[in-house]
Amino acid sequence: MNWNGKDTESFQQQKEYIDTVLMPLSPVSFEKDMKETASQYEFIQLLTTLLEKQFKGRLLLVPPFAYLKQQSEEEKLNALNRWGEELDKAGFKHKFFFTSDSSWKIAEEKINGSLIWVPSVPLEHMENSYKYSLIEEQAKQFVNIIVHKWQQNLS
Repeated sequence: MNWNGKDTESFQQQKEYIDTVLMPLSPVSFEKDMKETASQYEFIQLLTTLLEKQFKGRLLLVPPFAYLKQQSEEEKLNALNRWGEELDKAGFKHKFFFTSDSSWKIAEEKINGSLIWVPSVPLEHMENSYKYSLIEEQAKQFVNIIVHKWQQNLS
């Protein structure tokens, strides 16, 4: 389910069956690394959108957590964990935070949820057919990770 009027209405009606949330983590910079952060955003958005389609009705894809690349680790972590607390209150048992920003790896154990770091692939010069097949291959790997996390919770 996506963060839109129609899907969130369905979510409210079926809330007891939807225990998983996906949140992209998107750095923003207007410095020399602007193109890099924009590419990371594009890549993670395509990946999480495809994952939402794979698990339609089982998870909710929320808008990205956008933050300034120059923010301190502590500021970013505190803000993200506030989101994690809200997602807990909303009843989500599984929280997956997808990012291509490797700086999150340092704080991974402090995150209230599962961090999934994916190295970004620059997509701007690829043909659409190749771009989507590459994203589909990536998504297949993460389908297995998500299902594994769900199974761990059952045992």
